Amino acid sequence: MSKVFSPFQFDNSFVRSMEGFFEPWQGARVPAPAMVCFNQQLADELGMDADAMEDSRLAAFFCGMLTAEGSEPVAMAYAGHQFGGFSPRLGDGRALLLGEVKDIHGRRRDLHLKGSGRTNFSRGGDGKAVLGPVLREYLMGEAMHALGIPTTRALAAVTTGEDIYRDGIKPGAVLARVASSHIRVGTFEYAAARGDHEGLRELVNYSLKRHYPELEDEQTPALALLNSVSRAQAKLVAKWMGVGFIHGVMNTDNVTISGETIDYGPCAFMDTYDARTVFSSIDHEGRYAYGNQPGIARWNLARFAEALLPLLAEDESEALAHAQTVLDGFAEVYTNEWLAVFAAKFGLKTAQDGDLELFMDFLTLLGELKLDFTRSFRALANSLGDTAAAGIEALTADSARFAPWLTRWHERLGREYASQSDFASDARALMQGVNPVYIPRNHLLQGALDSAEAGDMAPFERLLEVVCRPYEELAGYGAYALGAPEDFGPFRTFCGT
Repeated sequence: MSKVFSPFQFDNSFVRSMEGFFEPWQGARVPAPAMVCFNQQLADELGMDADAMEDSRLAAFFCGMLTAEGSEPVAMAYAGHQFGGFSPRLGDGRALLLGEVKDIHGRRRDLHLKGSGRTNFSRGGDGKAVLGPVLREYLMGEAMHALGIPTTRALAAVTTGEDIYRDGIKPGAVLARVASSHIRVGTFEYAAARGDHEGLRELVNYSLKRHYPELEDEQTPALALLNSVSRAQAKLVAKWMGVGFIHGVMNTDNVTISGETIDYGPCAFMDTYDARTVFSSIDHEGRYAYGNQPGIARWNLARFAEALLPLLAEDESEALAHAQTVLDGFAEVYTNEWLAVFAAKFGLKTAQDGDLELFMDFLTLLGELKLDFTRSFRALANSLGDTAAAGIEALTADSARFAPWLTRWHERLGREYASQSDFASDARALMQGVNPVYIPRNHLLQGALDSAEAGDMAPFERLLEVVCRPYEELAGYGAYALGAPEDFGPFRTFCGT
């Protein structure tokens, strides 16, 4: 008799508590599951059984066809606004929640698959994923984690031995990812659309207990949850803006109540600064452009508030007033978070009156001169305290345009620090700790994914190593800090994984 397969100690509170928000399901059988990437550091953090790591059944588990002891795989139910239009029943059409694990720090984490086959929520799709997009999400999540941005993370990527049709024949794959939870704004919309007020109430209570336990005893739990999620999303999007990240598909079913980034589909990092930047092939109107992300976050929160209205107050007008107060407060929270993020990017410990204009003038110059967002901030940091270091002027032939702004910036640093030597060292250190050298450059990532699908994982593995050390200047990796070559052309990303 074979040994019981038990890689984790599962404790599945969602399945125990939230009947009606999932359907039990099993992943599809596949011909030849094989591990492609495995996140050892994350596995250790999750307290994974070392014996199971060597088990030949691990790949079968990570593609969903083998159920481990204690795992209770389910397809989660949710609704969502997709590009502004409401779908009352979406759900995990190609995904499974395998269960929950308490990590070595005592935090509850979901283990979730993507690409594990059709479910009752599939809506005509095949429920599968292919290797390139699976590896994109793997690398993007790890890059965001290294940048200090709340995110789901990849534990493993597995090929299935299948040929999947996506603009040609592609190798099938499954992603195993980890999150604080996969409860979304769309989960609440699902209950609201069904008129299930009791289920909605239970979901609020469960969510508070899991993510905001300090608020469990609040007089109006739904209002406490709305306010907390609003603040979490404001902080998250401000961090996105600070690194030039564009999610690409900010639908309400892609908005977690935990404040983590989820579902890296048509996402990308901006090269040349332009607030109108869009990468998604289907976002023809620029709804989810870089500069629109804060407004869309508030719009999504308004949909969350609508779902929660029956629980905010017995009187509808009072409920609306509560919701509006939270939504009106989003702008202030977001602005303060954005200012804090960008103050650090400019070497300032705090934001003061007049700083917003200083920051925006710099971004305006980047846009007018078509300069790279990431390289420009890093060059600004490197210019402090080292006359040999190339400053922002080295990135453009029109360097004189920066002279007046640089004078203003140095004056502002002078007011923040006791002496020029202090801001030359302290401000530079602060800036180098928040302005990355390396991001997942679109041309490098696309090249790595193409190579992986052709059977060569080496470019992907090198890029993964680099983006997981974003703030270090690594010897021999200068090309990884550069923007795309001119012949790379316009870059587009796609949802079809």
